[in-house]
Amino acid sequence: MKPVLIILFGIIPWFAFSQQTLTLEACYTKAEENYPLAKQSALLEEQTTAEISALGKERLPKLSLNAQATYQSDVIEFPIENPAFYVEPPNNDQYRATLDANQLIYGGGSIDANIRLKTAESLTRKQQVAVNLYTLKNRINQIFFNVLLLQEQNKLLVSKMEDLDARSKEISSGVKHGAILPASKHLLQAEKLKLAQQLSEIDYNRRKALDNLGALLAQDLDDETVLERPQNHTLSDHQSERPELKLFELRQMQLETSKEVISKANYPKISGFAQAGYGNPGLNMLDNSFQDFYMVGVKLNWSILDWGTTKEKKQALDISKAIVSTERETFVLNNNMQLKEAERDISKYENLLQKDEEIIALREQVLEAVTSQFQNGAITSSEYIIELNNLYGAKIDKQLHEIQLELVKANYKVIKGDFK
Repeated sequence: MKPVLIILFGIIPWFAFSQQTLTLEACYTKAEENYPLAKQSALLEEQTTAEISALGKERLPKLSLNAQATYQSDVIEFPIENPAFYVEPPNNDQYRATLDANQLIYGGGSIDANIRLKTAESLTRKQQVAVNLYTLKNRINQIFFNVLLLQEQNKLLVSKMEDLDARSKEISSGVKHGAILPASKHLLQAEKLKLAQQLSEIDYNRRKALDNLGALLAQDLDDETVLERPQNHTLSDHQSERPELKLFELRQMQLETSKEVISKANYPKISGFAQAGYGNPGLNMLDNSFQDFYMVGVKLNWSILDWGTTKEKKQALDISKAIVSTERETFVLNNNMQLKEAERDISKYENLLQKDEEIIALREQVLEAVTSQFQNGAITSSEYIIELNNLYGAKIDKQLHEIQLELVKANYKVIKGDFK
């Protein structure tokens, strides 16, 4: 008897001390905040800010410093032999250093289009992160309700242990006076030891599941952690708000913005330029000496013929948009199939629970009669234990069906994207 009590006192008390309660919604929130992948959203925001800033600086003047020294095998000469008109030819060695400035005056809207594209790419990538984080909800559901089932099973087995303790005390006097065989008491003790093993296994499995859940939440969950059963089982008729649908929309917008960038690339571009330099010769090739010089001007660049490249690039993007549309249709189809399956599972477990209530009521009546017979020595402890196990087996089945129903409903909300 004492070894059994020692084992129980080591297992049962997770409800007896200070408890940390945790709801399913809190698990979702903590996972989205603390999971390593969540950090990507802020990093993507910083990356986009830097890229847009770099694009915006293309509007600023560009300065470049150039220098060169050359030696030419031949230089220009004037074929005039009259000494009165002699022109000294340039040196074979020539030197030049310049400072060049270029300023974009009109870029055809290309910079703005590229900025919009970077913004669209950033929104798409951040939404992809949201999609990846959303998949955590399914993993959290599986672990959360597994822990919840173990938690509820522990309560039932503790209650069963109390029933066995009560029966053990009742027959102790009979065994002492020889009215009941010692084997009856030994059988009850063996059943209690078996029950203690089950409680120990539940405790181990619960600890392992809590560790896995804590890893997803980036939070230490101790043995006193108690999971709160979801209260709101109402399934709404709201339209699906799955993050994948938003991702498909953003991908379409990104592809449309890419088409705009391609179009803007062929618009005319006007820029101003200036050059200041020092060299030998300068701009006057006939002055064979070091001179300073400068030059300012405006230039136009316009690609008027690209051999259909722009058209083909746009066609490729249109095909990509069509591919995204088919991916969205496929996702919606599969999502609707999953919703139908979840609805059928909900109906199945609701029907099972109705039968569970009837089975338990009948088993309780049987056990009540058997307990009276056992107390009066009309039946053996083995027969009593069989009916006791039948009752608690029915209660565990009901408990399992309740948790499965709650899990299916939680999965339904995840499948539908309904978290309002």
